[in-house]
Amino acid sequence: MENNASSAALSGRAERIASRSRGDNWKKPPRRIEKSECITCDSCLRGCPAEFGAIFDRGLDVVIIPELCSGCPACVLECPVDCIYVDEDWTPTDDSMWNHIELTAGGTS
Repeated sequence: MENNASSAALSGRAERIASRSRGDNWKKPPRRIEKSECITCDSCLRGCPAEFGAIFDRGLDVVIIPELCSGCPACVLECPVDCIYVDEDWTPTDDSMWNHIELTAGGTS
């Protein structure tokens, strides 16, 4: 049964990637990483729940995709330098990053 729940959650992520939009029922704003404070340790990336998969390593930067971020504190709890903040004024993710996400999504359709 747990496997079915995981599959459903990952399917929801695939739908958010396809629609490039946040979950309708998400009340919290997404998070953001302050690049000037980040040490690129990827702890947040590993701590982000798979059903969201909102954090990506983009070479020199680690970024949170607001459309995939539910606003949960999982990444904040993992960050050793406290560089992750609530992003009330988030902007939509650009096409080049979406193309990267689609390439690395691993079989989502």
